[in-house]
Amino acid sequence: MEFGLFTEFQCPAGMAEAAAFEESMNQMVAAEDIGFDALWLGELHFQKDRSVLSSPLVVGAAIAMRTKRVKLVTAVQVLPLSHPIRLAEDVATLDHLSKGRLEFGIGRSGLPGHYQGFNIPYVESRDRFIETLDILKLAWTQERFSYDGKHFKFNDVCALPKPYQKPYPPIHMAASTKDTYELVGRMGVPMFVAPRTVPISSLKGLVPNYFEGWRAAGHAGKASVGVSVPLYVAETSKRAREDAEASTIHFFRMIAKGLSTADGASSQTTEAREGRAARLATITFEEAVEDQCLIGSPEEVAERLVAIREFIPYSSLACWMNPGGHIPHERVLNCMRLFAERVMPRIA
Repeated sequence: MEFGLFTEFQCPAGMAEAAAFEESMNQMVAAEDIGFDALWLGELHFQKDRSVLSSPLVVGAAIAMRTKRVKLVTAVQVLPLSHPIRLAEDVATLDHLSKGRLEFGIGRSGLPGHYQGFNIPYVESRDRFIETLDILKLAWTQERFSYDGKHFKFNDVCALPKPYQKPYPPIHMAASTKDTYELVGRMGVPMFVAPRTVPISSLKGLVPNYFEGWRAAGHAGKASVGVSVPLYVAETSKRAREDAEASTIHFFRMIAKGLSTADGASSQTTEAREGRAARLATITFEEAVEDQCLIGSPEEVAERLVAIREFIPYSSLACWMNPGGHIPHERVLNCMRLFAERVMPRIA
């Protein structure tokens, strides 16, 4: 079992950006000392009063210089928002700087607002994703290559550097819809899921599609699933709920707003998106704790994680220990330590 710490480099209202970087960097360094195996870095754009993590590869390079052991996982690099050649260069550079500790988590993002800010229609996200991934692999494995696609065209280019890991860093792909689960399985790459806008229990009917796609494509080896969840532990269940309630509810209200104001170009149906927004706009903290996040004493959270593994056979777990970004730094560090000492041993 691999244990990771997910981060957004939170920057709530009233916090200076410099302080946000310093606080989260301190948490990243502490995670290695405490015993975490991986650091999962989000990519967020135009999220005022939420995050300063718009450049996960740049941040990853800084972390690589201050750590020695932990893996660096992008979760996720939003492929359709990047120029593929520039992205190929930056990923390969970080792979060298970290001496092969990079794992490349990719996806399209469930927030169309990211696309609006870059003036990219969300309806193009799937095609751009596929083209960008094809180009990345060519750039990393071919001395020179040409490409003629719908969105990108290149003629006899040589992208440097080539990755430290051969042929390139391990690729993980995020999944959110039934079709995507099967697609990731057919691609033969590890999958991870991050239930933010849907109940954790709803994954029971989705994860099997990944394994079915893997088997249908005839891939050798064992399919791999990672899970990223909002999670917070404290000395007692009461203290955990007191620490996390306001921040967690703030997060779900913020996501509800983002979903409800998204444009109609989303690959999701308007009805499904609006349904999720409406549910998260009114969800209570008790409802969230029941099936949207894991908050409680170390023993309670360990028990939940064991139960979840019965229907999601995950081999890696990334914990977001500051859902909403409003939990104080020292309490987050305390959560990290308690998790390592009293939860990890029970689910390793």
